[in-house]
Amino acid sequence: MTSPLLLAFLVTLEEAARIAGFTPADARRKSLPIIRQTLENYARLGPAYSFSGPIVRGDVQTVAKHAAVLRKDPVVRDAYLALARSAMRRLPVKNREEMSRLLKN
Repeated sequence: MTSPLLLAFLVTLEEAARIAGFTPADARRKSLPIIRQTLENYARLGPAYSFSGPIVRGDVQTVAKHAAVLRKDPVVRDAYLALARSAMRRLPVKNREEMSRLLKN
């Protein structure tokens, strides 16, 4: 599960970056430092203390913008929403009720 699905996530990340106007190489260059730090944090601290970004902060506006932009590619948007919903079930999230309403759409 780890290798193939992680790679599928990374390819989906590149596709999301393309939608935002970046090349796959740009996406890798910009994302790899964050990915590496997240993996180090995960190994050292576990998932709850490694979780960062707009979902954990309860930043509904940013997540709504992400979902709106990703409407350009339904496959990427579906992956984003599925992972966000999984995070909502398993990780600490602020503004949980409003975030849940957003992610149902």
